[in-house]
Amino acid sequence: METGKESQTLPGRLPGPLRLGSRSVHADQSPETRVNEDDTGLDLVAIGSPLLDVLAATGDEVLEQAGLIKGSMTLIDLAKARLVQAMLPAPRFVSGGSVANTAVGLAELGGRAGFIGAVADDDVGHTYTQDLRDAGVVFEPHCNESAEGELLGTGRCIVLISDDAERTMGTYLGAASTLTVAGVRSAFVESASIVLLEGYLWDVDSAKEAMRHAAATAHRADGSVALSLSDSFCVVRHQREFLDLLVDDIDILLGNEEEITMLFGAPSHEQAIEAAEETGLLVIMTRGAQGSVVLTAHGPEAVAAAPVAKVVDTTGAGDLFAAGVLYGLTHGMDPVESARLGGLCAAEVISHTGARPESDLRALAAASGLVVS
Repeated sequence: METGKESQTLPGRLPGPLRLGSRSVHADQSPETRVNEDDTGLDLVAIGSPLLDVLAATGDEVLEQAGLIKGSMTLIDLAKARLVQAMLPAPRFVSGGSVANTAVGLAELGGRAGFIGAVADDDVGHTYTQDLRDAGVVFEPHCNESAEGELLGTGRCIVLISDDAERTMGTYLGAASTLTVAGVRSAFVESASIVLLEGYLWDVDSAKEAMRHAAATAHRADGSVALSLSDSFCVVRHQREFLDLLVDDIDILLGNEEEITMLFGAPSHEQAIEAAEETGLLVIMTRGAQGSVVLTAHGPEAVAAAPVAKVVDTTGAGDLFAAGVLYGLTHGMDPVESARLGGLCAAEVISHTGARPESDLRALAAASGLVVS
């Protein structure tokens, strides 16, 4: 851990101010007048898996036929991806990936977001790249020669939405699994206030090295690093490594109640929060309809969930929650206010199918008094 970072935290205490502040808006600029066409001064650079989302509403019998565990994310091969996709009569296709969704959400709030991930030089990869850029995200696609040689193709995530709005995912990483350090340009990472690492990508050894490199690069540039735990099964697979990351590599930890409880091996979310306090990090735990818990300098603080008329699809709830939190942290909001904004963004995305917002997030936030319109 670098000199200067150690002064922010004390063992068993919560952090003081993080090394944050928007790099995308100069003192004499409003968010509306900032320059968008380059990668200088980003609020966020997210590193994750570029995946084409294949979304469909299904019954539990389809999950059984596909051999997928309800509510989980399971890595599958291309053959199984095609098999499951063939079971779906009318799927919807959207460019996605967990932290890519977060980048899109932050951009829709008016922030400056970048994304790093590996795609193949194929039609899906080209469409994915253009779609993400059209959403306002500065995307640096990494095309690894090994992806072409092995005919991996751009990755996809089959999202099966049950009648109770639970989502089950079968993920074929494809080219996303070929991300290496070579695909992480230092100047791009250094331009961000926060670098967000995707827990899902920890299943890939070369990507682990790339993300550790990104974290070190961000800290050298006086930026902060956030980790999204992504999925409880992901936490089970990588618990020890994730805990090790909390020592020196991570400043902000984002996860839901189940993920954070599993990470710390705690019997309850209350005891997980107590364990999280000992890390000295900014930790924000989502609790579904019960809102979220933020570790503040005065102890844990509960934040109520934003109201939603009907939960249709929980896909992207955590991704958009993270978008609101990270936008808030880079735009002068304290962690509790940021969590309120995250809850508002999550409420919007669970009110319809798919992980992309359908309403104007910035207008919703302005109407709630969370941002200036």
